[in-house]
Amino acid sequence: MSSAAAPRPPHAQRSLQARLLTTVLTLVLVAWGVAAALAWHETDEEVSDLLDAHLAQTAALLRLQPLDELTESRLNEAPDLDKHQPRVVFQLWHEDQLLARSASAPQEPLAQQRQRGFADSQVDGKAWRVFVTQGRERDVRIVVGELQSVRREIVLASLTSILKPMAWALPLLALGIWWAVRGSVRPLGRLGNAVAARQPQSLAPLSTAGVPPEVLPLVTALNELFERMARLLATEQQFTADAAHELRTPIAGIRMQAQVAQGATDTQERATALQATVQGCDRATRLVEQLLQLARLDAEATHDSGNSTPLAEVLRQVTADLQGVAARRQQRIMLREPLAPGVHIPLPEPLTRVLLRNLLDNALRYSPDGAEVLLQIDEQGDDHAQLSVEDSGPGLTPKELARLGERFFRVLGTGQSGSGLGWSIIQRIARLHHLQVGTDRSPGLGGLRVTVRWKP
Repeated sequence: MSSAAAPRPPHAQRSLQARLLTTVLTLVLVAWGVAAALAWHETDEEVSDLLDAHLAQTAALLRLQPLDELTESRLNEAPDLDKHQPRVVFQLWHEDQLLARSASAPQEPLAQQRQRGFADSQVDGKAWRVFVTQGRERDVRIVVGELQSVRREIVLASLTSILKPMAWALPLLALGIWWAVRGSVRPLGRLGNAVAARQPQSLAPLSTAGVPPEVLPLVTALNELFERMARLLATEQQFTADAAHELRTPIAGIRMQAQVAQGATDTQERATALQATVQGCDRATRLVEQLLQLARLDAEATHDSGNSTPLAEVLRQVTADLQGVAARRQQRIMLREPLAPGVHIPLPEPLTRVLLRNLLDNALRYSPDGAEVLLQIDEQGDDHAQLSVEDSGPGLTPKELARLGERFFRVLGTGQSGSGLGWSIIQRIARLHHLQVGTDRSPGLGGLRVTVRWKP
């Protein structure tokens, strides 16, 4: 059993809107959390520095007072000027004897250190932040302290005043993001509805009115696809109609000759009818082969430009295959040497055979008995290479040249059977693989010359 996870069914895939909302809101929450953590850190440092400065300032004021004025009785008479005043306490120590303290200060020392500076301590289970300094007399120690819990309350209050508006803004921001994302993906929804509402046979282009620039390439690509499908459908419909019409003739001929053979009383008459039947079958077979070749070419949407075939080798093989056909009509196939063995044509070998066979078959079929057909390969530097096929037939008129390549078009008056598909196959291969096909009169043989050119 494969360990790979099975793909999620289409209905289980999250929508684009849901993915955008999840991503954006997650980023907003992460950014909000990072901002809150930074605000907490900065606020804690700023408040701690400020409160430490207050402790040092209080100690400095106490140091300025004469020692005899800082008795405990006098200190207890100090008025309460603020509700937060008892949060800051102090102690005056002479060596290890407590001389005076504020009303809220504990009896135990807030700090054991004797050097001036800040310290954190624990007294009666409470955490304190203290500042120690020397009094006016060297043997007097001033200790000013504040509960750490009070400091945290101050930091939390300061931070709450900052984060509370941000917390209230989060739902509004989420609602705004949802509204913006929903509005942004709405054109995709309209496009999907427009495509879903189309009839299967409708290939009209989609409207681009009001389409955002980000969605326009998709709509343009769909319209181009519809256009290609419309052309392909029209071509297939015409091809089907023409093929049905063209196949009707050889089939009718075969049926007629078969009926003649059935009713023949003479051996020679029956043999003649059967021979005509075989010829009709050969013609129908040739027509079906060409129809299949053309259908395969019409279905080919892309081609592999990396394929190439040595032309001279395949040309010799195709020429050898058709020598028997040419000999029956006393025709001669000539290869102009040298055939440039290093020239490659940008086609896979099967298509190269199809192209050469159709070129040579057309030249032989529409040339008279005893005609000559000349094949030549030319390599003109790095610019291009070309293959030319010339015959000594009657050639074509300008009107006939203009129609050359139309499906089922045949030149009348040649006395030869054919479907007219050979040129359609040649031109289709040329279009798919960027070959240039040209026709003119042969300067040497006087008939038709076909030239196929390409960049090597």
